Amino acid sequence: MLNEIKHFATSLMARMMVAKEEGQALVEYSLILALISVVAILALTTIGTDVKTALESVVTALGGV
Repeated sequence: MLNEIKHFATSLMARMMVAKEEGQALVEYSLILALISVVAILALTTIGTDVKTALESVVTALGGV
């Protein structure tokens, strides 16, 4: 009986450790996704102004034709 209780407690602890690691991985993936999103927004904002300037110069050049 004592051996069965010990086996149950060991398996329960193993399941709890797996659940903790799964939650930790989810948090890590969320942080990575947030960081990638911030970098992408900053890059697109910077590139967007450069593209706008280039397109405006093309429109100005075509307007003179």
